[in-house]
Amino acid sequence: MLTVYEALAQPHGSPVAVDAPAAFWAALAADRAGPSFLPPTRGTVYGTLLNHAESLAALGDQVNAAPYKAPPRAPVLYIKPRNTLAGHREPVVVPDGVAEVEIGATLGVVIGATACRVTEAEALSYVAGYTVVNDISIPHPSYYRPSLRFKCRDGFCPIGPAIVARKMVSDPNLSVAVDGKTVHRSRTDRLVRPVARLLADVTEFMTLRPGDVLMVGVAAGAPRARAGQRVTITIDGVGVLETPLVAETR
Repeated sequence: MLTVYEALAQPHGSPVAVDAPAAFWAALAADRAGPSFLPPTRGTVYGTLLNHAESLAALGDQVNAAPYKAPPRAPVLYIKPRNTLAGHREPVVVPDGVAEVEIGATLGVVIGATACRVTEAEALSYVAGYTVVNDISIPHPSYYRPSLRFKCRDGFCPIGPAIVARKMVSDPNLSVAVDGKTVHRSRTDRLVRPVARLLADVTEFMTLRPGDVLMVGVAAGAPRARAGQRVTITIDGVGVLETPLVAETR
């Protein structure tokens, strides 16, 4: 069981994660002289493809092409393994030879209790809280079968700074800034499968454990950034996640 009363976070230097008021963590995370943070959970992170109305619409007739010939009838999932996890302000390496990476700003649903075959009506009771996730990838054209090589590089899943209790969050808006300039906005009330429906559909065929994170999906038009730039993702009521991108050195 993972229970979050207000907001759970673990700055570097703290031996354990601490539950404290969300405003406290927000102020510490925003302090330029403050610490970087560890990821607030070490559970498995699952991504969901084509769960934003805009991202599905952007594909146009491609969703009706072979071999699938129809929009997805069930959640299309992928995994961001443990090597991809990074915390607030922890630098992420852009691989040598990669000009830009794609910034997938998304809301992360953090599981609080073991969830297996839950109904839509009860699904939210299995949620401990929400966090900010930056689903970084090397740009590639695969929609239904994302490449592990392009999505699972070390550090390609910054998360945090905190897990904010479920009761404090409702249909938040998202924005992405690169070097302080806003380059993308999206909304979580445009999901094909809202959180409760997504959890019910996913747990119909797989069990989610406390600490696991289910990303609700990335909106169309995800921005890109390059080494030397700083990416900031803001989700209303959830937090601000900063990721400095650095060039690979050998």
